[in-house]
Amino acid sequence: MTTAPHVTAAAPVPAQSTYQSRVAEYWNIEENPVNLELGKIDDLYHHHYGIGTADDSVLDEPDPTRRHERITAELHRLEQAQAELLAARLGPLSPTDRVFDAGCGRGGGSVVAHSRYGCQADGVTISAKQADFANTQARKRGIEDKVRYHHRNMLDTGLPTGAFAASWNNESTMYVELELLFAEHARLLRRGGRYVVITGCYNDAYGRASREVSLINAHYICDIHPRSAYFRAMARNRLVPVHVEDLTEAALPYWELRSKADGLVTGIEDTFLTAYKNGSFQYLLIAADRV
Repeated sequence: MTTAPHVTAAAPVPAQSTYQSRVAEYWNIEENPVNLELGKIDDLYHHHYGIGTADDSVLDEPDPTRRHERITAELHRLEQAQAELLAARLGPLSPTDRVFDAGCGRGGGSVVAHSRYGCQADGVTISAKQADFANTQARKRGIEDKVRYHHRNMLDTGLPTGAFAASWNNESTMYVELELLFAEHARLLRRGGRYVVITGCYNDAYGRASREVSLINAHYICDIHPRSAYFRAMARNRLVPVHVEDLTEAALPYWELRSKADGLVTGIEDTFLTAYKNGSFQYLLIAADRV
């Protein structure tokens, strides 16, 4: 008698559009030093930018190796400050609460939220590679029973309705349609739950998307939304803003330092600086309650 060969089942692929498949392919092969080198400092890997006053003395370091190390550490500190600012707007939360990290990347934001509140966290990314990486980091920290990452589409997560006390997007909304995204957040959040987003958006008062915004879109294969679109889509999906903060000025020091960071420059730094300074692009935090 012959037996059929063992076949390993393929990992399920999240339901997604052709565009989202391209985005997944991009992040499955991405190995950008500005993401990886910063994360290696303390195993907190972020896929967003930084805020706050930078210590420019790192640029005066005469030793090239030490200069690179100091700049890398300073950029990571600014990115961590951004993650902490977002996490602070999620609370108050308790260890029995569950939170949702939409577009979690390599998982740093979920770890920050868990560390702050002791809560359970579920992160979702369309990249299988990112989900595997983040789960490995959670196991290394011994928090895999509290912080879990899923290879799923944040527009259709399959996670339980009303199970979450808080949720967020940190620089990931430009990859999806806002109406679909906020409908999923509204479904997942319990009544009174808090949603927070930090995002770059183009300034409607400036007019149409500027040349710089178009260049950023091309660089990241994304579609930056106008500022007004966030508030319209939230209103239609039972998310009521309770706090709006313009972080544009606070983001400038990060980009100015990064533009001088040898080995970490990606070529988009001057475009961000120009867009922020000419008023066509803004960096916003919006916190909203689910009603």
